[in-house]
Amino acid sequence: MSAPHPLPPIVSMDEWQAALERQIAKEKELTRARDRLNAERRRLPMVEVTKAYTFEGPAGTASLLDLFEGRQQLIVYHFMFGPDWEAGCDGCSWVVDAMSHPAHLHARDTSLVLVSRAPLAKLERYRARMGWRHPPWYSSLGSDFNLDMGVTSQDCCAPDTDRGERHGVSVFLRDGQRIYRTYFTGRRGVEYLGSHWTYLDLTPYGRQETWEESPAGWPQTAPYAWNRRHDEYES
Repeated sequence: MSAPHPLPPIVSMDEWQAALERQIAKEKELTRARDRLNAERRRLPMVEVTKAYTFEGPAGTASLLDLFEGRQQLIVYHFMFGPDWEAGCDGCSWVVDAMSHPAHLHARDTSLVLVSRAPLAKLERYRARMGWRHPPWYSSLGSDFNLDMGVTSQDCCAPDTDRGERHGVSVFLRDGQRIYRTYFTGRRGVEYLGSHWTYLDLTPYGRQETWEESPAGWPQTAPYAWNRRHDEYES
């Protein structure tokens, strides 16, 4: 059975090796550029978080300091799940599907948690549906945390939100009892947390989305229109 879409050019082993080496040289430069960006990120200034926030989690009520679990660094993934939603965001679900065992982060004195505005009972039901064992998931319902972090809007129709919610990643550092916010990214900035995208970037057809620069005839669909929660693809 022939391929349903156009194929990349077929060449000799020598031609393929030469083309691969040219590609790898460009990728190495991108790696070095990312290393430089990462170094700049490590030198960003930070802002102190002085407001007291309360969360509901697996062990009951928790403060922002509790979310560190005694470690010095904390990564919060702002998972889009509004209080009136019946399921979590499908894109955020992709990101959590790709999250690895937390022991590797813990070894570097770093904790990772999810925070959403939906009530804890809804978060736990959705976690059970998705089969996720980690990371810990906390409800910020009743606090200003999401609003202050810029991931919830009081306007449900605000730009770049889904019914007032947006995804993102916040990074915090603590010095004793004092907490500082060091970094935030949203939109496509979270893609490196969800390695499904970076895996697809290695393939000939890529992500197969219309924004990509691909040869004519390559399979493509609108971005964010094809991805599903992992238990929804067959339907």
